[in-house]
Amino acid sequence: MNNLETRISRRVLLAVAAAAAGPAAAQSRLKVAIFSKHLQFVAGDELAEAAAAIGFDAIDITVRKGGHVEPDRVRQDLPGLVAAIRRRGLETPMVTTDIADVETPRAEDILRAMADLGIRYYRWAGFRYDPAQPYPLQLERLKPRIAKLANLNSRYRVCAMYHTHSGRDLVGAPIWDLYLLLRDLDPNAVGVNYDVAHAMIEGGVGGWIDSFRIVNRYLRGIALKDFIWSKDAKGNWRPEWKPVGEGMVRFPEFFAMVKQAGFQGPLQVHFEYPMPSAREDIYKVMKRDLGQLRGYLREAGL
Repeated sequence: MNNLETRISRRVLLAVAAAAAGPAAAQSRLKVAIFSKHLQFVAGDELAEAAAAIGFDAIDITVRKGGHVEPDRVRQDLPGLVAAIRRRGLETPMVTTDIADVETPRAEDILRAMADLGIRYYRWAGFRYDPAQPYPLQLERLKPRIAKLANLNSRYRVCAMYHTHSGRDLVGAPIWDLYLLLRDLDPNAVGVNYDVAHAMIEGGVGGWIDSFRIVNRYLRGIALKDFIWSKDAKGNWRPEWKPVGEGMVRFPEFFAMVKQAGFQGPLQVHFEYPMPSAREDIYKVMKRDLGQLRGYLREAGL
């Protein structure tokens, strides 16, 4: 980036930050992080500067292939990125990884780097069912793998959070899977990253409420986005991602449940719907969604 582009980018970021001033921007008690995948076009100091100017409290850093930190460079690159983020006054409560179990390459390097930096949480990779095999048997076979990962996490005093998705053949889409897999393990070593939109896709009337309650003891993170049901070109119904507040997620009801659960974070915001092409417009869209979420959090006393 040349000097002119740098000055323009900084002016844009300052304008976004200035727009956040005033009573409406009062911070909620829960810290809100951006999933760094959505700022993949900036890195290092620019990543920290952008997230801070938009108004986020923290960053969920991608430590995976193609992410902000490559797994084979985690010991070298993660400390510098975390330092840059913290210099901006932001927190680094978690990272997102491709760790599936203790056999994943660089798994222990990532956990050691996290522990050294005081990062407590990470998202771990999901599992898929083989539809040709009995599902209960597959769950039983997963238990020893997860138990070994829990033991490794305990050694480094970190916690793996299983992200809930929706869809076919995905372990954890019916969230009872996670209750069965985790119920005998330490929730400070393995827990759940509850994605409310995916949970509502799987159980839109009341299933998402029941799923939240059954994993309550293992709730360690929450991912936030919104959606509606729409028809594709073939007339099939499918979820369509939308800006926060324009979809079907019942955020006021959900955050009332979050408060009752005594949840402490981290909260992460995801932007899966189509974004503008210009960087300054992307930042404005992100700020709009963040403002919507902060409003819901304030109303819930969070």
